[in-house]
Amino acid sequence: MFSFPKKILVFLMCLVQILVPFIYTGASNNEANFTPWTKDDVYSVDNTTVLEKTKGEDFVVLNLTDIQLGEGEALTMNSDYAFDLIDELVARTQPDLITVSGDNLLGFVGSYSTVEKLSSIGIPYALVMGNHDGQDTITEDWAAYLVSNAENSLFEFGPKDMGFGNYIINIRQDNEIIHTLFMMDTHDHAEHLKEDGTTVEGYDHLWPNQFEWYKWAVEGLAAVEGKTVQSTAIFHIPVYEYTEAYETAFDAQANAYRPEYADVCFGERNEGVCSAPVNNGFFDLVKELGSTKDIIVGHDHVNSFSVPFEGVRLSYGLKTGYGSYADESGNNNGGSVLRIHDDGSTTFEHIYITPDELGYDINKLS
Repeated sequence: MFSFPKKILVFLMCLVQILVPFIYTGASNNEANFTPWTKDDVYSVDNTTVLEKTKGEDFVVLNLTDIQLGEGEALTMNSDYAFDLIDELVARTQPDLITVSGDNLLGFVGSYSTVEKLSSIGIPYALVMGNHDGQDTITEDWAAYLVSNAENSLFEFGPKDMGFGNYIINIRQDNEIIHTLFMMDTHDHAEHLKEDGTTVEGYDHLWPNQFEWYKWAVEGLAAVEGKTVQSTAIFHIPVYEYTEAYETAFDAQANAYRPEYADVCFGERNEGVCSAPVNNGFFDLVKELGSTKDIIVGHDHVNSFSVPFEGVRLSYGLKTGYGSYADESGNNNGGSVLRIHDDGSTTFEHIYITPDELGYDINKLS
């Protein structure tokens, strides 16, 4: 638990952060933070973040998700455990990059302390916004501004009118882009039009202009490299197909993955898939373009399944910490690792770490 001086420090720093929106002109949707873009622009790798991979060594991406420390948790043991867990994951995996698949920052204290923690590790990190990011602060724009200006953060606002944080990280080996990470914002809630003409309210997902931007980038990079480059899409809310993918692979009656899937699937479904209530068609676009072979999401804290479906691995990142809610057993907690190989292909796995492994009493985490 934080010592008394630490509590005072965090409190004072949070007061400063509360004042930032009033000092920061145009704290909501400030156009200067966004990247100019139209689909007629020429794609250039120079306009993306490029990280170098050493040939013969995997490029290791450590994915965290749903850290989500609310104001009531950010100064409690929940925060200590989450941050100790992150340290242990970094020590075990030695990542080249840390990604966070949404619901990272909640409230002023939680936002500041989480950004401070991620920045202090000394490794580049990239997060996407979840439906709770910016909640209990001035605006989501404020949270995006906080992380975009943090040390070691690769976060970019991205093109305007697509939400916050749509940007590209390219992995380069021997002057060749071998893999791309698409970081995308799936927003919060929306009203959806159903096929019968009625509407239904539910979780949002990617918007049509994000489809255009994604297609533009996949095809633009293919033109530059002379081939379709394999990629991973990281966002918060799962695509509609996650439910079908799991039910195709898992035999509920036998309570096990079907024999033909047993060697390629792992993880659990302990709650329903909370996707948008209608299918927006993004997964069909992914299949059509043939670049993205991994989709990594968060959102559903006690789901951890990873299954290949129609040529794409659909994975939940493993919940990091006990922020908001988590698997009460403690067994579904930790982080995940995406390894990018020399040919741009990937492998994905979970790194499970229970609270007791780090000396925490699970009964005192809530």
